[in-house]
Amino acid sequence: MKRALGAIYYFLPTQLFFLHFRKYQLLLVFWLVLILIINGSFAAHFGASSLFLAPEYFGEINFVSMFLLGCAMCVFMMTWHITTFIIHSKRIPYMGATRHAFLVYSINNSIIPLTFLLYYSVYAIHYQWNDEHTSVSRIALLQLGFYLGFLLIVLISFAYFFRVSRDFFKMVLSKVTNPAIIRGIIPYDEMDQEKDMLPAHSFISGRLRIKESIDFEHYHPRVMQAVLIRHHRNVIFATVVAYILLLILGIFMERPLLRVPAGAGFLLLVSIVMGVVGAFKYFLKSWQAIGWVVLALLLGIMVKLQWFDLRSIAYGLNYHTPAGTQPAYNYRSLRRLFTNQRYWDDIKTEEGRLKNWKTKTGENKPPLVVVSVSGGGSRSAYWTFRALQYIDSASNGRLFQHTVLITGASGGMIGAAYWRAIHDAHQRGKIKEPYATRYQDNVGKDLLNSIIFSLASVDLISPFNKISVAGYSYTRDRGFAMEQEIIRNTEGLLDQKIGFYRQREKDGYIPQMVISGTIVNDGRKLLIANQPVTYLTRARYTLKDYAPPIDGVDFAQFFAGQDPYNLRMTSALRMNASFPYVLPVVKLPSIPRMNIMDAGLRDNYGCEVAGRYVFSLHDWIAANAGETIFLEIRDTRENDVSNISDQSSSLPNMLADPLFVVQTKWEAFQSYAHGYAKDYTSAFMSGKFRYITLEYVPKESKKVAALNFHLTQKEKEDLYQSIENPDNKAAIDTLLSVLKTAEIQINNTEK
Repeated sequence: MKRALGAIYYFLPTQLFFLHFRKYQLLLVFWLVLILIINGSFAAHFGASSLFLAPEYFGEINFVSMFLLGCAMCVFMMTWHITTFIIHSKRIPYMGATRHAFLVYSINNSIIPLTFLLYYSVYAIHYQWNDEHTSVSRIALLQLGFYLGFLLIVLISFAYFFRVSRDFFKMVLSKVTNPAIIRGIIPYDEMDQEKDMLPAHSFISGRLRIKESIDFEHYHPRVMQAVLIRHHRNVIFATVVAYILLLILGIFMERPLLRVPAGAGFLLLVSIVMGVVGAFKYFLKSWQAIGWVVLALLLGIMVKLQWFDLRSIAYGLNYHTPAGTQPAYNYRSLRRLFTNQRYWDDIKTEEGRLKNWKTKTGENKPPLVVVSVSGGGSRSAYWTFRALQYIDSASNGRLFQHTVLITGASGGMIGAAYWRAIHDAHQRGKIKEPYATRYQDNVGKDLLNSIIFSLASVDLISPFNKISVAGYSYTRDRGFAMEQEIIRNTEGLLDQKIGFYRQREKDGYIPQMVISGTIVNDGRKLLIANQPVTYLTRARYTLKDYAPPIDGVDFAQFFAGQDPYNLRMTSALRMNASFPYVLPVVKLPSIPRMNIMDAGLRDNYGCEVAGRYVFSLHDWIAANAGETIFLEIRDTRENDVSNISDQSSSLPNMLADPLFVVQTKWEAFQSYAHGYAKDYTSAFMSGKFRYITLEYVPKESKKVAALNFHLTQKEKEDLYQSIENPDNKAAIDTLLSVLKTAEIQINNTEK
């Protein structure tokens, strides 16, 4: 037993396995991150696991998508072998005397990769069966695609290294046949002795046979080291090839054929990062810490000199106006622009729009609907669209006809904007059937794949790509990639400038949309609208104040000189949904630059804008409209918006909760605060006001659809069926009764 255990312990695969934990553990972080992503412990809110467990190519999970992911996974694993070979091969110098040294090293270094592959396959099969409802035969086909892609890269890689080994052996080792000659030519040097040699007595050869390492001790260390150095140069070349491949994919990412699955792009990016980490270790040795500091300083200087910018831009807006013409972003400028007179003028303008809307309804006092939708990525987009389509269909189009305002945050606004665009196109005769099921399918299509692929192949690889949009030149990034994917998913209906809807909003044909964002410079709200909305930038009680607090900025009026109505609709929606890190912060052309993030940071439910709108127009509404309905569509339950945590359960919780309570309970804070505001609305509306709330209620409380830009088939089914929840059905019946009562009244009047 002792002899057997000793043979296992002094076996090269075992020694290499322990070596990775003993030396330079940083490289193990790459494996740890992948494992945590796959099992859902890391970046679960971003839907990262789906990128690897259900990769998409041409919008589908298919054989080719798994094949490409398998190729990328093999590139990652080969990079792991390459990087560790460069760093650790000096500890096994006899490896240089073996034919196909890198192949032999990779075989002996495969405990971690093979274990990971087994782990991945188990999770992928479970995910595809349970979450994507994939059949057994199709799962087998997907797994076959993955491993065929993996095998292809293995064959290509080792075919390259076979040639390298063969050529070098011809050049060096074939000329050196007598170890005594080597000792005579190259004198002994104590530097030849590696002080941290691996005590491996045996290893697996290239022909998968067990060999004794003692067979190679007669070769001089200097010769074997020369062989390894030649291999180092070639494996570095292979890393450069991976970088060039990713760069090419980024340049041509608009071509569907070259838009590989995001998981594959991410693996290529991680491979490059791993190669850089290994290069720092190999070339700088004990100076690597200083090397990282110098690199960080250089990057900081490049950003300071504006050689590149990690922030994104709003496509369609003019960033190239002459110096001195860009608006100054400070309180004095806002106070001078958003005056009391403009406040009242904008209210009069909106009252005129509402008068046009009332005329279009043909009713004396039509019910008026204000819609607010919650943030929540694709989950909220899918649920919002489902709710609006369902109610509008059940009411024979009266929901759309009686809605005057739509506002909210993030994904919910994407779903609502698509709903409005479909019915606007229907009114203009561009589409025949506004309730076709394909529109619901469209809003559930993946957005995450394009975002992450662009992050891997453009943002972090080549941040200098230029594109032309609406007559202006911009840098392309993952924000642009998301917008293009939205346009493709929505059949081009959202490929418009915001000003495209301006006149039809004004004439009362379609509801106005106020798309907001959070100005991270100072916490104010950015309000993107086609109609002037100064009355939403401040509270009415401040009109008599000498220095009133202004908590919002009317985008179109503030950026009047930057062609604001030329802004792409998708850019406005992206600013509204700029989830931190998943999407970049958007900079706007003011002095200093105005930086915009997700509207949910200020108001994740749209209640603030909707509430102020109703209050600002309440005199006109009371005199001209019937019952006012505040329709709130949210992807969480109002009475259970946050899980109850037990702060005493563990020491980490006791330490972390005070630090992260604002972050983890932010939605709950907002939701509860809005309850106070709702209390007062019915009072100033003289009782002619009704709150109706639709909530996404999962069938299983512990299996809620993830908050990200990707939905599994199981999640789509759960969201779709949530409309049948008894509470939602009761709320819908109430809303339909109000709309139907108004319809009966107008029919009786006509008779």
